Amino acid sequence: MAQNTPKNGPKNIAGNTPMETDEMDGMEAMEHDPNQINVELTEEMAEGVYCNLAMIAHSHSEFVLDFIRIMPGVPKAKVKSRVVVTPEHAARLLNALRENIERFEASYGPIKEQQPDLGGSNMPFFGGMPGQA
Repeated sequence: MAQNTPKNGPKNIAGNTPMETDEMDGMEAMEHDPNQINVELTEEMAEGVYCNLAMIAHSHSEFVLDFIRIMPGVPKAKVKSRVVVTPEHAARLLNALRENIERFEASYGPIKEQQPDLGGSNMPFFGGMPGQA
């Protein structure tokens, strides 16, 4: 497994490599690279939330991404997380996701797309629901 280095390591949505916290902090980081952002990840947030369905809606000024966990055979599902972004950020997110999928597939092979079992629901999987945000 390759180690994360500035050339092949994770990048944020702006395309920058995240800073190692033990390398710099605070003002020292700002003096080193004014475009670098020190991102804090709490323990609770680091656990993440499992979702197997996403619904996307948009208006002229924003995209709304709802991440949902749906269980087979259960007609009700809960939105576990909602993310609202500008159209520009949505385009950057799409590009970053595309780049990461390409790297994943280069390492592990093609991702096999399967139609999920949504418990008999005809709800679109990762589709867009018309609506206004």
